[in-house]
Formats: sequence, structure tokens, C-alpha cells
Amino acid sequence: MNAHLRHASLTGRLFAEQALSRSAGAPLIGGNAVELLIDARAHYDAWLAAIRSATHHVLLENYIIRDDDIGQAFRDALVERAQAGVFVAVISDWIGALGQSRSSFWNALRQAGGQVRIYNPPRLGSSFGWISRDHRKLLVVDGETAFLSGVCISAKWLGDPTRDVPPWRDTGVSLRGPAVVELESAFADSWAACGDALPDDPRLLRIAEPLAAGDVSLRVIATQPNTAGMYRLDQMIAAMARKTLWLTDAYFVGVAPYVQALSAAARDGVDVRLLVPGSSDIPMVASMSRSGYRPLLKAGIRVFEWNGSMLHAKTAVADGQWARVGSSNLNVASWLSNREIDVAIEDPVFAAKLAAQYEHDLTNATEIVLKPRRRRSGNEPLGSSESRPPRPRGAGGSSSRAAASALRLANTVGAAITGHRVLGDTETGPLLAGAVALAVLVVVAFVWPAVIAWPLGLLAVWFALNLGIRWWTLRERRRAETEVSD
Repeated sequence: MNAHLRHASLTGRLFAEQALSRSAGAPLIGGNAVELLIDARAHYDAWLAAIRSATHHVLLENYIIRDDDIGQAFRDALVERAQAGVFVAVISDWIGALGQSRSSFWNALRQAGGQVRIYNPPRLGSSFGWISRDHRKLLVVDGETAFLSGVCISAKWLGDPTRDVPPWRDTGVSLRGPAVVELESAFADSWAACGDALPDDPRLLRIAEPLAAGDVSLRVIATQPNTAGMYRLDQMIAAMARKTLWLTDAYFVGVAPYVQALSAAARDGVDVRLLVPGSSDIPMVASMSRSGYRPLLKAGIRVFEWNGSMLHAKTAVADGQWARVGSSNLNVASWLSNREIDVAIEDPVFAAKLAAQYEHDLTNATEIVLKPRRRRSGNEPLGSSESRPPRPRGAGGSSSRAAASALRLANTVGAAITGHRVLGDTETGPLLAGAVALAVLVVVAFVWPAVIAWPLGLLAVWFALNLGIRWWTLRERRRAETEVSD
């Protein structure tokens, strides 16, 4: 009997490993050392130290590299290494760089022999090609040490002590061991997506495969547009979690299948928690996120809002055994459109560290709870006037607004005392905002029609050009194929 149980347990583990590998499109890699990095200062110190110690090559891929004190410190470190003969290659995203740094920011690095590419700028012949973004935050040095994270290269992540703005809350890891090879390959794939492949440069050649640096097993999930490897893995973990599933996300916009997976886990007794920003650098996304709280809370999922300046981490930890850290958010853009980089770590020691950090983060968060509804007697009609208190004469106007303000104030004070905040009617906010926006659009269209017509005209020109170029390209390709076949 014991042998039978052991066999069943082994079969179950093998089946789970195969399911995770196929879902993520990434094999399990053993022999790694992993260190948890918390917040930007720890990241920048570790990243700059690694860059300055490079002897062969530095591969840097980051969504935002801003022209400020932090960005300049990284650029100068890269310039110094390039001047010393180290191969330096940098990828930044076109949207991420927009308004953050100009092409001239990289002139010194190019002059020193470094190479810089910008991912996916708008181009003719691809109407919607610009939607895909390189959202990765990856650094690989000498094929031995690698870092991945949610942290961009910008002083914004450090907060503003002069205005009493705390640093952004973010999470990443440093890695050594065989998994570094996969991270180099992920960078090479992004580099080739921007132009020619990495050159056959002796500084990029690996003398030998990296030796085991620890005993941590993990998967490198380097997602590309339309591959959805991280989405499949997130769904799989939601289905496989037995005890706990604790999620941190900066821009959570729950799609129905994933919300259903989380809800099913919670109803099955899994302790599912979601930690999201209380105030966001993208208010529209925060509103969309809040509009989806109610179904989560009704399913028994606990939702918390961070009380600091900005929560930008993207992590998950399940059952004290499995953890995920990286750049992917729980939304459609990350799952289906962007290039993202994450590691899924299967190690109880690392999972325990991330779980402890999660519990620490909750001490600076407010839990969102549903407002309890008054019970009705079984024979009380739903539409009966007795089911709600009579409205006093003269209610409305400034008195009702004062009452609403008092309620919000009481809610805020109560949250400060109890650590809980009652969820308001979050579904109505986006609806009202949408109605107001459309009303403004209608007014502008009637009063100043040119304001609407010019952007529409420019959009029509853009699509006409792209469709024409696409038609010409396909026509020439078919003509060339016909000539070859003849």
C-alpha cells in the first residue's frame, strides 16, 4: 500500500511538472542561486556594481531608461565599460522612452563602441504594430550574473524625500547558475526583433556552460507577443494551489477566465489574496482595477490596497513552495501583447522569503471589505417601501453632498483605525466617467468640429498609408514567388 501511495505521489509530481512546463513553454532548470531584491535602491546598487565589474559583456533591456541622475549614472557606467573593451548592448522601448530620454542621450555610449536599439517604434506597413511593447527589465553580465525585476531605470522609483514621497515598492531577483543562459537567449531574441542578430563577437562566447551555483530550481518565462505563456502558467497555478495564493500586482485588470480561476480556488478553501496600489501612476488603470473588486470579494478573495506612494511589484507565492517574480502584470497587455520576463521558482526557502515579505507589505496596506447589507424578512417584498428608510423632505442638494462627504470621511478614519475600508459602489465610477467623456466629446464635435475632424483625418491617412504599403509588399512578394516558380 505504501509503495502504491509513493508511486501515485511520484506520478502526480511528474504530471504537475509536465503541465507547468507545457503551460509556461519553459523547462525546469536546477542548480541556481537566487537572491531577493526589494525596492529600487537595492536594485540600482546591485546593478551598477555588476556593470562596473563586467569584463566581457553587458546586456541591458529595460522598458524605461530616463535621462535623470539615475539614468545618467547607468549610461556613464556603460560608457566606461565600453571604453574598456567590454561588449555593451542596450534595448529600450519606444513608448517607454517617449518623454523620458532622447536618442542623443545614448550618443556617448555609441561613440564608445556600445550598441543601442529602440524596440518597436511606429513604422509604415504595420498599422497596429506599435501596440506591442518591450516591458522587460533584464540585465545580464558576463554570462554569469543576471537580474530581472519590475524596476525601471528612473529616479522616480526612489521617491522624493524633499516632498516626503516614499520610494516605490518593487521586487526583483538576482540569479547565478544555468538559468543565466536562458536569460541571455531571451535578450538575444529581443535584440534580433529590433534588427540583425547579435554578432559573432568573441566577447559574447561562453567558454563553458555555467556551473551550478545553488540548489534552486526555476523556469525562465520569456514571453513574446501572442504567446501567452505567462497567462497559461498563472491559470495553472490558480488551479493547482491547495492552501495559499498571494498575489501582488501593479496594474491588475482581471479578465473573466482568470477571475473565475481565482474565485474557484477561493471557494475551494484556498487563501487567495491580492495586493494592489492604493494610488497609481496610471489612474485610469486603478479605476478599472477597482471596478473589478466586487466579484473577487464575493468569492472570498481578500483584496488589499497599498498605502505608500506606488506599488509596482509583480509577484505571486503559492503553498509555500512556488513563487513568481518579474515584469508581467495581471492584465491582457502583459499576457498577450508585450515582451515580458519572469522567473517561476520552485523552492520552499525562496517562497518562504517572498511570503514573509508579503505579510510585511500587508502591514502597510488597507483591506477592502464589502459593505454588509441589512437582512430582510422572508415575507418582505423586494420592492416594498418598508425595505428602505423613507427619504426625508428636502433631501438632496448640499445636504446630501455633505452627508456623502461625512460618510467618506468616516470611511477614511475607520480605515486608519481598523485597517479595513468598506468598498463603495465601484462599478458606477467608470460608467459615470465614460458618460461624461462621451458627453464632452459630443459638445466638442458640435461646437468645434475641426478638433474632431483633424485627428480622424490623420488617423485615416495613417491607416491608408499602411494598408497601401501592405498591399504593395504582398503584391511584390507574390510576383517574386511567381517568377521563381516559372
